[in-house]
Formats: sequence, structure tokens, C-alpha cells
Amino acid sequence: MVVDSLMAVKKTNSKGETVYPVKAVHILKAHGGSAKESRLINGYALNCTVASQQMPKRVVGAKIACLDFNLMKTKMKMGVQVLVSDPEKLDAIRKRELDITKERIDKILKAGANVILTTQGIDDLCLKYFVEAGAMAVRRVAKEDMMRIAKATGATMALTLSNMEGEEVFDPSMLGAAEEVLQERVCDDELIVISKPKIKGAASIILRGANDFMLDEMERSLHDALCVVKRVLESKTLVPGGGAVEAALSIFLETFAMTLGSREQLAIAEFANALLVIPKTLSVNAAQDATDLVAKLRSYHNAAQTQADKAAMKWYGLDLVNGVIRDNKAAGVVEPAMSKIKQIKFATEAAITILRIDDYIK
Repeated sequence: MVVDSLMAVKKTNSKGETVYPVKAVHILKAHGGSAKESRLINGYALNCTVASQQMPKRVVGAKIACLDFNLMKTKMKMGVQVLVSDPEKLDAIRKRELDITKERIDKILKAGANVILTTQGIDDLCLKYFVEAGAMAVRRVAKEDMMRIAKATGATMALTLSNMEGEEVFDPSMLGAAEEVLQERVCDDELIVISKPKIKGAASIILRGANDFMLDEMERSLHDALCVVKRVLESKTLVPGGGAVEAALSIFLETFAMTLGSREQLAIAEFANALLVIPKTLSVNAAQDATDLVAKLRSYHNAAQTQADKAAMKWYGLDLVNGVIRDNKAAGVVEPAMSKIKQIKFATEAAITILRIDDYIK
């Protein structure tokens, strides 16, 4: 599910590099049901419904207008007073208030929009115009969702219809495009799904869980998984997991330390020994015999580095379920090489920073 969602949002940047933006994967949380009922939706899912049940639930070849103002009966601004002596003129003012919003809606619809999304409200009177035009209108869309939709569909978010001359216009170039927009029932909720946006792909994952705490924990785990897959896809390099890298480095550095005839030998030997903390901690956490397992792992990696016929043993790491050493490459236990390099670099830098502190203030 994680891999499919990131492949859906794959894009090429200005440098010609393929990138997988994690933020483009929209995560929705829904109460009830089992975690196994979580699903991937190929498109951008909005936790909203159409503003009126008389509107179409599916629009093919959607032209999307993204608005950041309300489509309600126009009211006078605060502090504005209108003194009317003729009752007929009072009716004319009320009629004009209604007509201003009607004209705005007509301009949006004439531009070719058939899906209207707004971050604010649409009152019942204005809904009537959209129903008559056969357009889909969605109100109270979150600002963050609106910005993502505008980016994916190529729409321009309209804060107002006023132009530089003070006239109200809506340019067709401000519309975004998507292959299909439909209201779909997912689990117990109705969602608006924007499928195959024009500019870039979109994916949404709906998480199911018993309560808020479980859903929050699932979201954090899913975000970690997305970041790991992104690292792998962008760097295209993997290393075996289960302490294999640390054990191999430890053996290699110990051998290298022996070739030095200065005090650097001690520092390198200590660094090699420190790397074994990872496989030891993994073994202890799995309630296995850490001393025995790490000793076996070191012997395998020593053989891999000294005997040409046993070079395949460099892929060997810990199998903590069965408490044995196995070929982790064949077992599919791998990690992104970029993450492993950064872990060792950051740990070394943190140790250097602490050692530079020669005094502290009580």
C-alpha cells in the first residue's frame, strides 16, 4: 500500500531527478473497523460531501474551481449605514444583494467550471444555481487540502474575483482539471475523490482503527514507512539488515587498525567495538543470547572478508525470531544504505560534540 501510494505521486524535478514527495500522500483517519480494513485510494480524497443531494455525485472531465471566499448572500460591511426613505428602494437593495452573488456564480460557471470547491460556506439560495447548472459544489474544504488540490490539478486558488480595474471576472485559466471527481462511500463515510489530476498524481490512504490513539499511532508508523520507501526509491541502494552492516564494519575496522603503528589504532579499535552495540541490543531486545549470537555473526563476517569462497556470507545477519544467523538478503531483511550511512555519521558527530565539552556549569 505504501509503495503503491508513493509510485502514484512520483514526479521528475527541474534537475531531472525522480522524487517521491511524502506530503503528496494524503492520510485520512476513520473510526471503527479493523486496521486490516485500511485501504489505498488512487486519487485525492476529501473528507467532505457535496453541498446538496440534488447535485451529481460523479463528474467526468472535471474542471475544478478552487475558491477561498464564501458564496452566500452579500451583506453590508460592518459600520456601513444605508438610509432609505422609500420602502420600494429597500426591496431593490435586498434584490441587488442576491444578484451580486448570482452574478459571481454565473461568471464561475460560464468559465466552464463543473466542480466548485470553496473553503467557506455556500447558502441554500446559491446552491440552487449550482443544482440547475448540473455542477458539483463542495463547501468547508480545509485550506491545506485546497492548496494540495490546486497544485495537483493546476488550478489557481481564487481569493477574490476582483481584477486590477476593480471589475469582477473569473478567467478560465484559473480552473484545474482532473479525469473524474466522484463521491464515494468508503467504510462508513462519504468522501469526495479526485481521480487522475492533470498536473501530478495523487494518492490517499484511509486508516481504520478503534480509537484516536490507535489511529494516531498508525499514522506515525505509516509516515515512517513512507519515509523509508522514499529513501530506497530515491537512493536506489540497499544494505542487509539485522546487524550485518555493523558486524562487517567492525571486523573490517579491527583488521585496518592492526595495520597502523600509531595511537590511531586504539581509536579505530574502540570505534569497531562500539559498532557491535547494535547487534547486541537487537539480540537482547528479542530475548536471545546476545554474546553467543554476536560471536557467531562476527565469525561469519570474518570468513566472508578473509576467504574468497565464503564471500556470500557478507549478507548474513541476525534472525531474531529463531535466534540464528541467516542470509538476510535472501530473507528480504534490508535497509536503505543512505539511512545507515547517516546513522553512523550522526552518531560519530554527536560523540565528537560531547567530547569537545571540557566543563559544565552547575
